[in-house]
Amino acid sequence: KLTIESAAGVKLSAWFVPGSSGTGAILLLHGIRANKRAMLPRAQFLNALGFSVLLVDLQAHGESEGDLISFGYREGADVSGSIRRLRELAPGERLGVLGTSMGAAALAFSDAHESLAAAVIEALYPGIEDAVANRLRLRFGSAGTWLEPLLLAQLSPRLGITPAQLRPIERVLSLRCPVLLVHGEQDRHTTIEEGGRIFAALPGPKEFYLLPGAAHVDLHGFGGKEYEQRVGDFFARHLRTEG
Repeated sequence: KLTIESAAGVKLSAWFVPGSSGTGAILLLHGIRANKRAMLPRAQFLNALGFSVLLVDLQAHGESEGDLISFGYREGADVSGSIRRLRELAPGERLGVLGTSMGAAALAFSDAHESLAAAVIEALYPGIEDAVANRLRLRFGSAGTWLEPLLLAQLSPRLGITPAQLRPIERVLSLRCPVLLVHGEQDRHTTIEEGGRIFAALPGPKEFYLLPGAAHVDLHGFGGKEYEQRVGDFFARHLRTEG
């Protein structure tokens, strides 16, 4: 167990598990209202393949400091600080990130893109308007459309950010490392069409891994061994430096 200093100045609770030299090191980022424990199954299978893994509680989650959740925006500073610490913990290793939902958004909003050799992005929303509209429709049906402007109007007074700032699709334009985009075919929180827009925006080498029948769920738990093979092989191709 260790403490990481976020670029935002808050202290983050984290776990680090070393792997085999030359295999690579991976930062794991949980979704909203979860914590690093949610990433333990991914950490276990990745570490079994030899990767070093760093699991972190993003600010205002788990055991980390912070009071407000900003849907990945301020959490991007947590990713920046965590990548710097991972470079110290695993010197000489190629670095990767796996982020789910809000964790993927935090990666998009970080300034760590140039440090990465590979990234796995799961169920990333393109913009906060899309995310809010989808969730309101799921809960209230067509009536949810009327509530969207009211909720979005609360972002600035409550969080100090605007909807225009919460657009991960614009930030992934600078993510030039190889990216594996993972998405559930039946995801109604972040639709397959929105996943397609994210994929089209990615500028570097990219792959799309679609899980038929999966909604906005734990895609590792849903995909099982197939998920582990796809994600493990992807990281192995881009992170390994051993002969």
